[in-house]
Amino acid sequence: IKCSYNCFFPLNVLGPPRVSERVNHRQSARLGRTVKLPCPVESDPPPLIMWTKDGRNIHSGWTRFKVLQVALRIKEVETDDAGTYICKATNGFGSVNVNYTLIVIGNSAGRPSAHCFPSTFSTPAVRPRFTEPAKMRKRVIARPEGSSVRLKCTASGNPRPDIVWLKDSRPLVDEDSGAGGEGRKKRWTLILKNLMPEHSGKYTCHVSNRAGEINATYKVEVIQRTNSKPILTGTHPVNTTVDYGGSTSFQCKVRSDVKPVIQWLKRVDPGDENKFNSTIEVGDDRFVVLPAGEVWSRPDGSYLNKLLITRAKEDDAGMYICLGANTMGYNFRSAFLTVLPDRKTLPDFIPTAPSPGLPWPVIIGIPAGVAFILCTALLWFCRSKRSCSSSSSSSSALPAAQRLPGASRDRACPALPPPSANGDKDCHSYEDYITHQQLLLAQGGTGLATKVYPKIYTDIHTHTHSHVDGKVHQHQHIHYQC
Repeated sequence: IKCSYNCFFPLNVLGPPRVSERVNHRQSARLGRTVKLPCPVESDPPPLIMWTKDGRNIHSGWTRFKVLQVALRIKEVETDDAGTYICKATNGFGSVNVNYTLIVIGNSAGRPSAHCFPSTFSTPAVRPRFTEPAKMRKRVIARPEGSSVRLKCTASGNPRPDIVWLKDSRPLVDEDSGAGGEGRKKRWTLILKNLMPEHSGKYTCHVSNRAGEINATYKVEVIQRTNSKPILTGTHPVNTTVDYGGSTSFQCKVRSDVKPVIQWLKRVDPGDENKFNSTIEVGDDRFVVLPAGEVWSRPDGSYLNKLLITRAKEDDAGMYICLGANTMGYNFRSAFLTVLPDRKTLPDFIPTAPSPGLPWPVIIGIPAGVAFILCTALLWFCRSKRSCSSSSSSSSALPAAQRLPGASRDRACPALPPPSANGDKDCHSYEDYITHQQLLLAQGGTGLATKVYPKIYTDIHTHTHSHVDGKVHQHQHIHYQC
């Protein structure tokens, strides 16, 4: 591959994990102390880290062990912690292992003597403690006859504590109880197999070392079996709702003296019997038998079975029955499954249907017609208001004889028909007043001074007076509205 000066190679090259520094594959730890085993591995993409001890995966159940980002931390180291540890780093390109051998230094022959080192090297005694208290919360245990039970008292301390089991405050014989078991994995566990009524009682684990002691007591009740039909315990199955295309499940818990047969049935709608090869009758309804799943045996002596429904559709809706049966009879319990409609088939918008007899054009046209009539009436009203003033202004062009209202007191517009009964006083204009004044002066009015009032008059009349000396005096009264 040829490369010019513009070529660029990233610093982080994609590839499998690699060890980034040298490690000491032989590690030692003192009893009761804390030790860390490093795992200096890097890669791009970052690796997934997994630790094992003597071939067993280390997980969260190992309470004293903590898997860190680049190390494994072990608290309160015990003698059993010695062994081979492997850090396995994996990504999409490959994997790499980092191996360790852990040696625990304690009260063994290989430990240095006290006179060679100061007393500070002596390991302090640690009082026993239970390391898995979560698994010891249930102290009252009921089991049916013939079943088994495990009682755990996992503990740690320095020096390593001893455990003794008691039944009703008396030492328990291992051969009779089944205590112990294979290997050290069963050291802290008491196993009672094939329980019988005489196994009922209080079981106590006594854990001790030279630093102290602790106890834990379990109460075991063995229930005698009775030949009876199965009993469905709990509330399951329960009514369930699922989305179209979704997944859900029903579960059924059955208590029985012997392992029962648990079967799931689905009710067949009337008329649909021909869709199935075979159906069975339960009560007044017919049901189709569904494929049976695995029946799990629970520690409390009951049996559990689940029915899984995937990609739910409309045909899956209906009544389901859990049927538990043994040689003495059967029992059943029903539940309903509701499948919601498929949203993809529903329209985005469904318009509201109009009332019968009124189509959309009519519903829209009625308000529009009413608005048009109101606008027309309003326009006609405005034009009729303007007609009076327009006719008054045109009266100035008529002959004087036609525009003269005379000397009467009638309030009428010149050259117009008689006024209406309401006596509209606003139809006289200022131009009519000037014309009327000039007409009066032309008829008899020499010597009358012209008066111009800047108001619209509402009434006008003329008075004539004769004096003794023969002179005639004429004056007029004008009434106007301010």
